[in-house]
Amino acid sequence: MSSPSLEKDRQEAAPRRRRLYWGGSWLVTVFAVVGALLVGAVLIVIGDQPSRQSAGYFFSYPQDFLLNVWYSVRDAYLALLQGAVYNPNFTGTAALRPISETLVNATPLILAGLAVALSFRVGLFNIGAQGQIIVGAIAAAWVGFAIDLPVVLHLLAALVAGVAGGVVWGGVVGLLKARTGAHEVITTIMLNYVAINLLTFLLSVRGFQRAPYTQAISEQVDGSAVLPKLLGSSLRVNLGLVLAVLAAVAVWWLFERSRLGFRLRAVGANPDAARTAGMGVGRLQVVSMALAGGLAGLAGATQVLGVTGSVTGSVAGNIGFDAITVALLGRNNPYGVIAAGLLFGGLRAGAVQMQSVTGVPVDLVGVLQALVVLFIAAPALVRAVFRLRAGGPAVGAELSGGWSR
Repeated sequence: MSSPSLEKDRQEAAPRRRRLYWGGSWLVTVFAVVGALLVGAVLIVIGDQPSRQSAGYFFSYPQDFLLNVWYSVRDAYLALLQGAVYNPNFTGTAALRPISETLVNATPLILAGLAVALSFRVGLFNIGAQGQIIVGAIAAAWVGFAIDLPVVLHLLAALVAGVAGGVVWGGVVGLLKARTGAHEVITTIMLNYVAINLLTFLLSVRGFQRAPYTQAISEQVDGSAVLPKLLGSSLRVNLGLVLAVLAAVAVWWLFERSRLGFRLRAVGANPDAARTAGMGVGRLQVVSMALAGGLAGLAGATQVLGVTGSVTGSVAGNIGFDAITVALLGRNNPYGVIAAGLLFGGLRAGAVQMQSVTGVPVDLVGVLQALVVLFIAAPALVRAVFRLRAGGPAVGAELSGGWSR
């Protein structure tokens, strides 16, 4: 039989747990996305001509303005959803095209997001995923078209080459950090430029550039090195998605179940304490950046081997920079990164449909992504707007602390 004091403690703890839940980091993340969509709705209304016209006589016929606002926002977001998930106007295999494009766009974002999240977890800011993706794509493409191997072995060799390219590019950053104290933000940004210019150079070199040598595009990857499609040849989603999910599981296992992950967490939490405990902080920083680079290199490999089939100057797009947003939105949790990657992949896939149906420019997606980052970086603002009670760690604490649960 419980004592009165224990019963009192339980009664006081219950509302405290509710406050922590309703103000927890995951709920703040959800409302950050909601807030971004609301601000995006305002921008849609501002760009909608019928809404602007009816606003001129709002006090005479307010219903006209409200209906125009409703229709403009509804149609834009409905088209975005149909372009990302399911379009009832399509039949057969075409009905799966929206979700296929979402998964194709999400695959490199998940892998690159894991690369950024892993380094964040060790207290390092990996701004170089863009360069690591480019180098991984270059290495995978070269093995894919320059070496003749059997089908399965050729694909494995190209994937390993992509990972190895990223490992080298990320490992250089870790080595500079450990040996010279060079800040990883500076070195990763500089290496991004090195990778971009290296790609530009290679796309003008015979043997890498495709004949007749009039365009900046590489040779085509052999069919034996192409990632197999998952939903048929007419849909682009490929085995890279499975690799991305397996990579997320591997990163989770690394930090939650392995001895190396424990040491990496210790370095991220307090490098001085880890050094005092006898851990090789510099070596672990090199390992973490190499692993992060390998994940980003795999993202580049999946782009070349599963989507483009060759390397161009835009092979990486903005994936490396969007990966920072994905890692922040996913709270540096591998499964959160998957969810964030799917969200951003859906936004990318649905943007084209949104513009073609409603005329809302695809640039709105970039605005939404930027707004998500803004709200994630200002959790107090989200709590104030949506009246959430404080609870859960802040973004800065998550970058150097444990996984957000």
